[in-house]
Amino acid sequence: MNTRLTLLSSLVVLGAAGCATPSTPATYVAASLAPASGSTVTGTVWFVQESGGMLVVRGEVRGLAPNSEHGFHVHEKGDCSSGDGMSAGGHFNPTAMPHGPQAAPHHAGDLPSIVADASGVARFSVRTSGVVLGGGAGDLAGKGLIVHANPDDYTTQPTGNSGGRIACGVISGVAGRDAAGREQPLPQITM
Repeated sequence: MNTRLTLLSSLVVLGAAGCATPSTPATYVAASLAPASGSTVTGTVWFVQESGGMLVVRGEVRGLAPNSEHGFHVHEKGDCSSGDGMSAGGHFNPTAMPHGPQAAPHHAGDLPSIVADASGVARFSVRTSGVVLGGGAGDLAGKGLIVHANPDDYTTQPTGNSGGRIACGVISGVAGRDAAGREQPLPQITM
């Protein structure tokens, strides 16, 4: 059995989860991804806090190689100043768990890999638990968000063997805005 989870296999269609009525959630923040390590990868990712503790992570990442898969993680520091994303530190892991897929014990920052289409664009929406917006050990506000060059194998410790960091962003702590203060309205992502 292949234990690797890709974003496509763990995709949760929000309508199927009982969220079919469009509305603007009360709590969401964004991260704007900028190129790292000489790539041209950019994107915007929204983090939407649901009642009941689940967090929806959805977004669009552009500039990826066509039909490619990439490790996608929240990192411990909201710092993309190094140009190669290394200033973001290691995976966000406040509970000292091993690296792994969503269906097993894992770092709080371990997210499903993202998969680009034939145009090099990854559009995604997943639900995760163990992380929140607005306080506590699992708070993502102010953390780094990294797109890696390679797929996550979900077994190699502590990184998943995902390779270099090709995009970096900082998760905002201000509702409706990215870390630079730019308004980022929550769109309906078309899969």
